[in-house]
Amino acid sequence: MQHPSHDPSHKSSLAALTLGALGVVYGDIGTSPLYAFKEVFAHGHLDPNPENIHGILSLMFWTLTVIVSLKYVSLILRADNNGEGGLVAMLALASTAVKDRPQLRQVLLGLGIFGTAIFFGDGVITPAISVLSAVEGLGVAAPGLERYVIPVTLVVLTALFAIQKHGTGGIGKFFGPITVVWFLVLAVLGLKHVIANPAILVALSPHHALGFTFNHPSLAFISLGAVILCATGAEALYADMGHFGKRPIRLAWFSLVMPALVINYFGQGAMLLAHPENIGNPFYEMAPQWALYPLVGLATCATFIASQALISAAFSVTKQVIQLGYLPRLRVLHTSERETGQIYIPFINWGLYASIVMAVVFFGSSSKLAAAYGITVALDMLITTIMTFFVIRFAWNMSLPLCIGATGIFFFIDLMFFGANALKIIDGGWFPLLIGVIMFTLMTTWKDGRALLSERLRSDAIDLHPFLEAVFCSPPLRVEGTAVFLNADAGTTPNALLHNLKHNKVLHRQNLFVTVRSHEVPWIESAQRIEIEDLGNDCWQVMLHFGFKDEPDVPRALKLLSQHGVQVDDMETSYFLSRDIVIPTIGGGMLPWREKLFAGMHRNASGVADFLSLPTNRVVELGSKVEI
Repeated sequence: MQHPSHDPSHKSSLAALTLGALGVVYGDIGTSPLYAFKEVFAHGHLDPNPENIHGILSLMFWTLTVIVSLKYVSLILRADNNGEGGLVAMLALASTAVKDRPQLRQVLLGLGIFGTAIFFGDGVITPAISVLSAVEGLGVAAPGLERYVIPVTLVVLTALFAIQKHGTGGIGKFFGPITVVWFLVLAVLGLKHVIANPAILVALSPHHALGFTFNHPSLAFISLGAVILCATGAEALYADMGHFGKRPIRLAWFSLVMPALVINYFGQGAMLLAHPENIGNPFYEMAPQWALYPLVGLATCATFIASQALISAAFSVTKQVIQLGYLPRLRVLHTSERETGQIYIPFINWGLYASIVMAVVFFGSSSKLAAAYGITVALDMLITTIMTFFVIRFAWNMSLPLCIGATGIFFFIDLMFFGANALKIIDGGWFPLLIGVIMFTLMTTWKDGRALLSERLRSDAIDLHPFLEAVFCSPPLRVEGTAVFLNADAGTTPNALLHNLKHNKVLHRQNLFVTVRSHEVPWIESAQRIEIEDLGNDCWQVMLHFGFKDEPDVPRALKLLSQHGVQVDDMETSYFLSRDIVIPTIGGGMLPWREKLFAGMHRNASGVADFLSLPTNRVVELGSKVEI
């Protein structure tokens, strides 16, 4: 059951949710007309003749229909994890469904984490190509302004990332209306040319796509690498399901987004039939001269919104991955007092910014960036299809033939798109893949390193029950207040307690030994948040449970102890952390370079206190050295 506090139906009307979905969910796919159609013809493989134009338009229309409408809107949105979507939620569903098959589960976990890592590569390319393609309209309005395209793009991107620390609540309310205007403008621009040449609508028939494919198989296959760009952002439909719900996302797609996209693409095609010389930038060439500068401004706003949605998604995904144990506990700041989902992670924000600036400067144009795009989109789509098969087969217990039939056609199409984009690896596809591989290496190294570290600490740990019995045989001085010892392994004696007794020679009146557990579900209800065991002498073992989308606020969770007769006064509570200094040793269970990488990540992590929302002025860190 979906967490009630996060049920969209309890907050807003269908109209408001649909408007919000337009501003967040469809920003990425909504800006694809800026570059998708022109990139099919950009490299000279295809001439903009009627046969090719009809064939490409047909391929685009049926890509939107099959991939977005059928796969994501009709099928994938059904695979919700307690109302939440996205690759992390799908990974949790799939891994839980095959938990009695440990080897398969490990494979799916690795595949899902790789897909999540690839998302960060997509997160670099999307803002870069979107904003750059919008600003390139200046060159169409006035060729002399072309030299300002890169500087203006960098200024827009810098402003975008600079405002993240202040939150987007104030300007976020304008995202939906601006996006509605954008889609209406897309439709109006295309409709003018479709009316002028209505014969272009014959491309709606699939026989044009099939004929183009059979008559020019090699060209059609290469063209798929650019055709997939019309479906970029499809993953957002699933990822943002928890924010808006299925119905608003579906309503927005079928009532406005898909019609506007199709009309605009067909308008570009109709315009090219009459003026094939405009292939350089058919989107802006559709507009009358007087409308070019306003259109550039509106397109820049639309790409700004699309980029903002992706940055927010990057923050959200990072937080979820952290809670699943695949990244260090980075500093997470909240930018809203009412919406827990509005967060800001400085490390991710400026890491993305640096990578995006590098991409814009290195590639220099949306056409060159398009070669780097597509492969991460196709790869994530392919991974999502694979995960979906295991969810409907083992979680929904559907028959094998039905599961193969439901996902097989999507798997084949995704594989074709991935193969076509693999041809572009040398031309720039290596860039987002490199980012994905780096993130995957960091994530798996952290996960493996934490497992090895926990195993090493556990082997040297002292059982908590007998230790406390020995301590209270000759108890130390008790001081007023409550001590909270955060302990990764329940039932073992925290190093922080040992150091406190050794150096301070006192024990607090109340002592809580707290272990935080993250689970592969989005939300944990308050009734299941806490487990408590009385250890005697005003000592308790406390287990706190959080889902991967919950806010892991330890002080707030500990207030639930009052229901069990344990009073925790914030003013009299101290938190004790054991900061372990990791020393890599050869033969510790990982390759030497991964040991050193993990030790460096552990040393530079910003601390548990920030992540767990602890009052840092009352946190005492006690260190110890551990070799792995």
